[in-house]
Amino acid sequence: MTASRIFLLSPAFCGGERAKLLFNPAADFPLAVRLRGGGVPIGELFAFLSGLYFRGKLAYARAFDRPPRGAPGLLVITPTRGLVDPDMLLTLDDIREFAEVNIASQSDRFLQPLARDAQSLASTSRDAPAILLGSIATDKYVGTLAAAFGDRLRFPVEFVGRGDMSRGGLLLRSAQDGAELTYIAVSGATRRGARPPKLVPLR
Repeated sequence: MTASRIFLLSPAFCGGERAKLLFNPAADFPLAVRLRGGGVPIGELFAFLSGLYFRGKLAYARAFDRPPRGAPGLLVITPTRGLVDPDMLLTLDDIREFAEVNIASQSDRFLQPLARDAQSLASTSRDAPAILLGSIATDKYVGTLAAAFGDRLRFPVEFVGRGDMSRGGLLLRSAQDGAELTYIAVSGATRRGARPPKLVPLR
């Protein structure tokens, strides 16, 4: 039986140029129209805002999703609402709310919901590891998540030294190939390192 695990995906930036396209009331591409209507799933929306990186995280997590009994196998970190299901619908007002918060500033508006949901998830997920698919070089997410999960908080060792685009490409390729990465505990790990060789372009 394959061991269970929970994937935690870091959020997309909601205050960039792609977000401005969504805020344009004249925007007529399908995603913008849907967002002004009933809303768009956060996974799909963050994939639009972040491009390759979040698309890679989402595809990888869905490919290797193994939820423990009584807990979800995949959750998205948000700037103001803690951990949410990737199919949760967002509206333009939600994006505006997210854009108000700079995650790097480690404000209570970001940290308190994240800590609340991480503690709850840690207590209901039995002994399943939580795999962070996001920045591991800083404590932007690591500190709060490690406080909840301890040694159960892990990350793909292949992330060390890679930038966002390289991680996204690696995750997409791994999902397509069905080749899972190697997870190690954040505690005591080397989270910064030399940049690895570039991925060989797909033909």
